[in-house]
Amino acid sequence: MPAIDLDRAFDLHPQVAVRPEPFGALLYHFGTRRLSFLKDRTLLAVVRSLAAEPTARAACTAAGIGGAELPKYEKALGVLVQSQMVVERTP
Repeated sequence: MPAIDLDRAFDLHPQVAVRPEPFGALLYHFGTRRLSFLKDRTLLAVVRSLAAEPTARAACTAAGIGGAELPKYEKALGVLVQSQMVVERTP
């Protein structure tokens, strides 16, 4: 799985809808018709804050993630990028 650069800016793909659920959230991509499950409310907080933060690392920090937890969320964001749910922000 390709790693992402946490020091770059990311956003939800414009065709992705987020539906909060008790377990986390469902992400639905209207373009690819793919569904992803976020089974972690902290990951949901990261995904929701991507647009407001200058980098993915800053979004993780805003969600209270640091230290030993960071690689877990870096990997999860990498999966979301690979599935086109999250895309790198263009200037």
